[in-house]
Amino acid sequence: MNHLPEVGYPRLSQIIGNPKAKPPIPAVIPVSKSTWWEGVKSGRYPQPVRTLGRRITAWRVEDIRALIIRTSA
Repeated sequence: MNHLPEVGYPRLSQIIGNPKAKPPIPAVIPVSKSTWWEGVKSGRYPQPVRTLGRRITAWRVEDIRALIIRTSA
């Protein structure tokens, strides 16, 4: 959880990681992209914020931190 920003809107690669990036991005929540989107659809994972731009999908960092706390408890 140390590499999440204090405030802001992380993109999907910052949440589920990207080992092919240079440098690799470690996963905060280690699931696949399809598992993540299934979880968003079912309500298990938070809904994205899409008001940042037409082609930008991101999540509120507060929602991701709450998910981590909820799943670790």
